Amino acid sequence: MSSPADGTPFDEPVPLEISDVLDLHAFAPRDAKAALGAWLEEAHARGWRHVRVIHGRGIGVQREMVRRVLARCPFVESFADA
Repeated sequence: MSSPADGTPFDEPVPLEISDVLDLHAFAPRDAKAALGAWLEEAHARGWRHVRVIHGRGIGVQREMVRRVLARCPFVESFADA
């Protein structure tokens, strides 16, 4: 199997099981924001009122991105660090 021209390993999107926990370690940094947004939309559509996002520790870039997305999301009532 050859890789597509954009360097991704798959020709088509790969469906993932969704749960109430999103671990952003599984995503490339450039994809994390879009993945978080799509996951939040799906979690909201499923009626989940409590979810958890794992962003890692590092220097805080992912953490700040997650906080910004959550703060701007119209259906997120509150969030806190664990």
